[in-house]
Amino acid sequence: MHIDFAPSSKGTYNNAGSSRQLVNYMEHEDLERMEKGIYTEGFFNLICDNIYKSKVIKDIDTNIGQLLKTDAKFYAIHVSPSKSELRAMGNTEQEQAEAMKRYIREIFVPEYAKNFNKGLSEADIKFYGKIHFDRSRSDNKLNMHCHLIVSRKDQANKKKLSPLTNHKNTKNGVIKGGFERVNLFQRTEQGFDKLFNNNRQQTESFNYHNMMKNGCIAEQLELQKQEFRSNKRETEINQNDNQENLFSINIENKVESNSFTNIGNSINSFDYQNIIMPYKTLLPLISVADSEDRFSSVCEKQIPKNKKKKTKKNRKL
Repeated sequence: MHIDFAPSSKGTYNNAGSSRQLVNYMEHEDLERMEKGIYTEGFFNLICDNIYKSKVIKDIDTNIGQLLKTDAKFYAIHVSPSKSELRAMGNTEQEQAEAMKRYIREIFVPEYAKNFNKGLSEADIKFYGKIHFDRSRSDNKLNMHCHLIVSRKDQANKKKLSPLTNHKNTKNGVIKGGFERVNLFQRTEQGFDKLFNNNRQQTESFNYHNMMKNGCIAEQLELQKQEFRSNKRETEINQNDNQENLFSINIENKVESNSFTNIGNSINSFDYQNIIMPYKTLLPLISVADSEDRFSSVCEKQIPKNKKKKTKKNRKL
């Protein structure tokens, strides 16, 4: 899961004034999808869906107690799943959107609150989310991601909360607490895998990418060795599975062959019993009749017929 905190700028992400410009941008995709008759998602928070844009702007712009004119009034956060994470979240856009809202409510916001180290819970965070399904700058067809706008102040409008502070867990001095971004990334990743039963590969983990980017050479080499061993084990397991599948297929083929042989034998036996046997009883009769005919014909040929003797008539002298 890629999580980034958009830095303040003079354009859309100018967080020193009203949130209207950012909220308008968060809604820009809806009109295009509605014109095409495609499913859209409204704004949501911890407990509600389909919240009006006007309410979002009002809640963020009025929750600025004790903030100076130049202070940040809110923060923009982008939450973008990877391809494998999107597949774990569902097959359709609607399934993925529901899964994303569940992840934000049950995993991200609670961990976001805890990482300020001020005893906060998800109920103390004022935020609104908007799910987008397209990213014009990406060739990836699986583009569902979430935009969050989070108030600088808590729900009670008392505590200042900045996820961009360099303090982590400060206990002494004017500033207490801080924000541990690395811990947030790790905890939200673990929470995602547990929530969606996701079997994450080592190369897709935050620790792996963080180590390959910021770790020393020895640590990077060790990670690559671990990856090689893991790939080798996976290859061996796949080979064993393929052999077992081939063995089972051969057994099934033998069983089918024996079944066809038995069926053939049964058919032959059936034919013999039901077709040949009735005629078998006639064979002796046929053979006897045939032999009698032959015998009589032979006898007729062998026994000479009595010839009539011609009597000589006395000639007159």
